[in-house]
Amino acid sequence: MDTDTAATNEALIQFLYRAPIGLVQIAADGAIEMLNPMSSSLLMPLAVDGNLENLFGVLDSVAPELRQMTALFEAPAGVICESFRIDLGAAPDQHPRPQYLSISLLKLDAGKLMAVLADATAEAQREKETIARRLSSAARIDALTQMPNRRAVQEQIGLMLQRQQGAVGSVPGPGDYAVLFINFDRFKQINDSFGNGAGDQVLVAMAGRLRSVLRPAGGSGQMAGRIGGDEFAVILDGMRRASDVESVANRLLDTIRKPYLIDGHEIICNVSIGIVLGTEAAGDADSVLRDASIAMTLAKAGARGYLVFEQAMRERAARRGDIEGDLRRALHEDELFVVYQPVVGLLPGGAIDRSTGVEALVRWQHPQRGVVPPLEFIAVAEECGLIGAVGDFVLVRACSDFMRWKTELGSAAPRLLAVNLSRAQLAQAGFPARVAQILADTGMPANQLQLEVTESLAAQDDQVQARLHELKALGLKLALDDFGTGYSSLASLHLLPVDTVKIDRSFVSQSDTSAHHRVLIEATVKVARSLGMDTVAEGIETAGQAGVVNELSCDKGQGYLYSRPLPSRELVAWVANLRQTRVA
Repeated sequence: MDTDTAATNEALIQFLYRAPIGLVQIAADGAIEMLNPMSSSLLMPLAVDGNLENLFGVLDSVAPELRQMTALFEAPAGVICESFRIDLGAAPDQHPRPQYLSISLLKLDAGKLMAVLADATAEAQREKETIARRLSSAARIDALTQMPNRRAVQEQIGLMLQRQQGAVGSVPGPGDYAVLFINFDRFKQINDSFGNGAGDQVLVAMAGRLRSVLRPAGGSGQMAGRIGGDEFAVILDGMRRASDVESVANRLLDTIRKPYLIDGHEIICNVSIGIVLGTEAAGDADSVLRDASIAMTLAKAGARGYLVFEQAMRERAARRGDIEGDLRRALHEDELFVVYQPVVGLLPGGAIDRSTGVEALVRWQHPQRGVVPPLEFIAVAEECGLIGAVGDFVLVRACSDFMRWKTELGSAAPRLLAVNLSRAQLAQAGFPARVAQILADTGMPANQLQLEVTESLAAQDDQVQARLHELKALGLKLALDDFGTGYSSLASLHLLPVDTVKIDRSFVSQSDTSAHHRVLIEATVKVARSLGMDTVAEGIETAGQAGVVNELSCDKGQGYLYSRPLPSRELVAWVANLRQTRVA
């Protein structure tokens, strides 16, 4: 070893020896390979019988998650955790030790890690004192998580708004802030699957992770609070750029999404975040939280992780609010009505059977806006809890009309009634019992009712599929709508309790011009038939498309080539015209 190298190594050893922070080199299993005096001082009060052989073993009693976090970290190298704060609690007088320990873990390679330890007691005390000054009473503390509650968050946002108003006309700079609204994507399922106690533990753990991500910034620092059941807010002060805020949002998402070990169960929690930048904040604190909630809702709907609020979002939300109010009135004023699109049987030689069936479709006759299509109000009905009333209306009206057609048309009456279902309807408690009651009240034969769900919904989770089996047990039929656009596949089709596969219009529309789409349709028909299922080609608009799906042996067809959706009286006339017709 040359003189320069020896001098360098000696300098490095002296640095490690005198460093005011603890440095520990460990193996992948936690075995300590090297530590400096400061790390020994920090760890010794925690070590049983003074044993400092394994870092995880020393810390298991106060931070067992460190071992798990390291095991779950799959990258070849990188930061496993940064400034993870451990509450050690008050120490006995005879064994003085820090009350809080901060640890950062860095994976160097597959077999080696570096840990950085520091006494975080003073920092934690300063944060507590800062929070104590802001939260003058227990009324500002959330009882479960011991975080600032909604009132405290509102007060802090109010201070930000006041500061902003006092700086009108100034150039945005280091004093800029942002408000983040955080909401679990499917928290109810945690409570349903593991119990409310487990849900509370997840909330407490999440609160700790939020605190671990945030750092003091500027004079006012950063603040996280719980503002509702599974809703949290984060206030970031001293943000120089919007990209800084988005960087924090990404860190929050990465931290929160890591598995939670609760009562032996590994629970994964995803969240959605809505962000309001200080430059876009307007009104009072409630208005800012509302705008952040609007952005969060859109982020959730688009599976975006986070979304930054824009003024146009508020305008769209206001329109949706108007629709909700009008829809509540519409249900009382009988403004909703049902139309029926024929589903025809595809017979040899191009003939069709007009009595095969119909699909019920809801419409809304708005007094000012005219006929409102379902795309504009069904999603709103789901969000505001009106989908049950809308769904009941459609099912009752359609079943009643169907039974009346039997009297008017006799053997020429449609033989099957199809009605669409939404996720919100399937999730309703007692929904199968409600369907059974409607069948009984209207006299509708169960085997002539077909309830339709989209492919993506049917394949989404076990809970939905269990509900489909409950409906199937009533004796009715089930159809898979929009097949080819969702998450399932031909290989998994046999797992779903459906009688009919409806091939999406995006395939049918190109059936006479694309060999690829013809092959997909043909494969779907063959697999469905092998499973005893019928097929319906949706969106048929031309004779050419009709000819192709007929040639490929689709059982039924639906589309404007045959008929647009019709009111009940017009449908009766359409069916009565001819039971079998050749399409030119």
